[in-house]
Amino acid sequence: MDLVDELMDSDPAIRWQVLRDLTDASEGEVAAERARVPAEGWGARLLGEQAEDGLWDGGVYRPGWVDGSRPMFDAWTATHFSVQQLADFGPDPADPRVREAVRRLREHVRWDVEGGASYFEGETEACVNGVVLSNAAFFGEPGETVLGKLLAGQLSDGGWNCWDDQGATVSSLHSTICVLEGLWAWEQATGGSDEVRRARRAGEEYLLERKLFRRRSTGEVIDPRFTMTSYPMRWFYDVLRALDYFRQARPEGDDRCAEALGMLRAKRRPDGWWALENTHEGPTLFRMEGEFEGFRSRWVTLRALRVLRAADRAGR
Repeated sequence: MDLVDELMDSDPAIRWQVLRDLTDASEGEVAAERARVPAEGWGARLLGEQAEDGLWDGGVYRPGWVDGSRPMFDAWTATHFSVQQLADFGPDPADPRVREAVRRLREHVRWDVEGGASYFEGETEACVNGVVLSNAAFFGEPGETVLGKLLAGQLSDGGWNCWDDQGATVSSLHSTICVLEGLWAWEQATGGSDEVRRARRAGEEYLLERKLFRRRSTGEVIDPRFTMTSYPMRWFYDVLRALDYFRQARPEGDDRCAEALGMLRAKRRPDGWWALENTHEGPTLFRMEGEFEGFRSRWVTLRALRVLRAADRAGR
């Protein structure tokens, strides 16, 4: 069994993306496999976890059982990250089961912050709002309000930081990649605007000037975890996430990604797979395959292969 066959021996959420990104399958074959996502496996299970009030696990960003008076800790079972994961599975947004889930989300879910804006209007933090914009673009929902917040929050160095309202003046790679993904998705869904493109290109330069993981001032690695593969990514930055973004936003390639691409190639195991290196710990609704550190991962391998396939096409 070759590597593509091994990747195909999985859930429809992975299978349809393997067909689209790694094979010469026809559009009909890809669409037929994609249609299975909301009906089978992880996609169906995730949709089934949503309550009639539109919420997953009783909360918007944190689950309903988390005591709001306690310090923040990461839990991935509530609505925001469940919607992010559903979009990552990639079901057809026009599927009736998906449309019903999005209707509940749009009509009933409001943020647990002052003012209580509806979900697709976003809240205050750039890393959260970047994901909201990605979700809005994917599911065909209005995103102009959250887009305006993101454009207003761009820092002078070109990126974003979730703590800008508390005085942060230097951008965060975590926040910046979330926003860039949102801006790119919005452009693809709507055609975008010159303002959005300027903001996106400035944010891309923030990452590229650092070769995706090094300090611009000293050349040192910013954080060793940025060089480690992960999935699901949630709000966290890593080099593979950045490379997966740039394969879409800059298909012509960029020399400043060369070191990161070399690192990704070097991580490939002798059997052709990539391993999961960094798990973002926290409660989950259910466990997918390949979520154990040090073991080979279909999600990581799929993403790595499509990044390198794009780099090869660009001659990088």
